[in-house]
Amino acid sequence: MKKTTEGLIIAAFGRHYEVELPDGQLITGFPRGKKSPYACGDRVALEIASADQAQITKHLPRTSLLYRSDEYREKLIAANATQIVLVVATEPSFTDELLARTLVAAEVEGLRTLIVLNKCDLDAQLEHARERLSVLAKLGYRVIELSARNDASALFTCLAGETSVLVGQSGMGKSTLTNALIPEAQAATREISEALDSGKHTTTHARLYELPQDKAPGGKLIDCPGLQEFGLSHLSFGQIEEGFVDFRPHSGNCRFRDCRHQNEPDCAIKAAVASGAINPRRYEQFQRIVGASF
Repeated sequence: MKKTTEGLIIAAFGRHYEVELPDGQLITGFPRGKKSPYACGDRVALEIASADQAQITKHLPRTSLLYRSDEYREKLIAANATQIVLVVATEPSFTDELLARTLVAAEVEGLRTLIVLNKCDLDAQLEHARERLSVLAKLGYRVIELSARNDASALFTCLAGETSVLVGQSGMGKSTLTNALIPEAQAATREISEALDSGKHTTTHARLYELPQDKAPGGKLIDCPGLQEFGLSHLSFGQIEEGFVDFRPHSGNCRFRDCRHQNEPDCAIKAAVASGAINPRRYEQFQRIVGASF
């Protein structure tokens, strides 16, 4: 009779997974069949095949699943997270729409959110970045400014007791931030490609780390590959609308129940934009997102 146990997936490599057993031992897990429906952070049941390998037999219950999708496929990011940490930087430039899309995904999954403005020691674009993030700060999203290269300790308080997913475009300094928080992680870092004003991918797979318990008790951190887009094809129009927190006080007040907030008469969302209750940039982001999805 094969030995069975449970484990935590701490790294996902496509068709195989690094799994931590209850005693702290690391083992390679393989799924049954052709599908690989597991994500970093998943808890799974296992059948031990050898000293260093096991077959994953089933999922254990999830509390959340963060993933992105387009019309062709889905890409799992992390399971059982409680918080998304969106990392942006003064340099290179970040995209407002990627931020908006990720915030929608977080709202739909019920995850807490934290925005980290990194590389604040590079001050040429600092005020411009602050101005762009002020729209989100006014909506109640937490924003922390730091330079991961110099000191990231201000982040520990926000990470204690949370399973946090680091998300952001390539080049925002996620790997440097991971190294600052967890020195033994030794995540690979590279220089920014100034010619392209974008980062080079340094993390190739999601990995879960335990945070120092004396600084962030109960905290875990999942570092993910850099994202250049965050597809939301798996969400309905209503879910995307609900994911815009500034739309919520006005949703349902339009004349038409199926209002798309474009050219319909008596649209409460457009009236809120006109009155200043909804920022015009947020309205434009919403229209771009739903326009790409429907």
